[in-house]
Amino acid sequence: MGDGVVGERRQLINVAYRLLGSLAEAEDAVQEAYARWYALPPSRRDEIASPGAWLTTVTGRICLDVLGSARARRERYVGAWLPDPLPGRAGRPHGTSGDPADQLVLDESVTMAFLVVLETMTPAESVAFVLHDVFRYPFAEVAGVLDRTPAACKQLAASARRRVRTGAPAPAGGQAETVRRVKEAWEAKDIAALVDLLDPAAVMTADGGGLAGAALRPVEGGPHIARYMAGIAEKAPGLELLERPVNGTPGLVARRAGTVLTVAAFDLAADGRVARIWVIRNPEKLRVWAGDGAPSPR
Repeated sequence: MGDGVVGERRQLINVAYRLLGSLAEAEDAVQEAYARWYALPPSRRDEIASPGAWLTTVTGRICLDVLGSARARRERYVGAWLPDPLPGRAGRPHGTSGDPADQLVLDESVTMAFLVVLETMTPAESVAFVLHDVFRYPFAEVAGVLDRTPAACKQLAASARRRVRTGAPAPAGGQAETVRRVKEAWEAKDIAALVDLLDPAAVMTADGGGLAGAALRPVEGGPHIARYMAGIAEKAPGLELLERPVNGTPGLVARRAGTVLTVAAFDLAADGRVARIWVIRNPEKLRVWAGDGAPSPR
């Protein structure tokens, strides 16, 4: 039975990445869960009716602990902290399934907009919400992870649900067209066109982690963002903009001399204009984008 648990890794990585927003931390959490499994005496492992459920419970508890300490670490982080951006499947070479990014199912629960909302929840809320609402674990099992009653876990998930924006997102086709127009306006340094594409109350948040230049505070308002983007275009000769899926939705990648320097994710308002832009420039979060979306060799 011991070796049969290896097949659970994909599910565990998917749970851990959604909770932690970090590929490295998700992989560490899953490795730790497996280490605890293999540390059990064989007789104890044989008694466990569902190794997958056991591993999920342990992974959830590890993520809960990591989330608690992550709050303090992120307060010391230089500028805004954003989740690791994920490349789409396009251009991903075959035979890389060992990479955690290749294990991830790209659905609406992994968009940057969704992950950023998860970050606003308490650790217990996010664990209850992700396990129950996203992965359909019953509250009786969630209770085992959080060491609370099923009723308390149900309350946590309900509280988390209220934080998640209601209303259908703009269709992917509409987002792709908007992102393409943003790219063209940015390349042309056309501030008026950018302003037209941005919601007046749009917000741009950048994550450089102190390792790459990025605005330390969110840039608010369509006109301010448009001028900021045009200014970057002026200072960045040789930068190549590419339309690429980011966490499963249309986004942009900025590359110079073949190296990905920036990944941008977008969220649209109801009228189809850009409401949020998340810009990830921290090179530690872009390693999986080496070679434009191909995971870097380990």
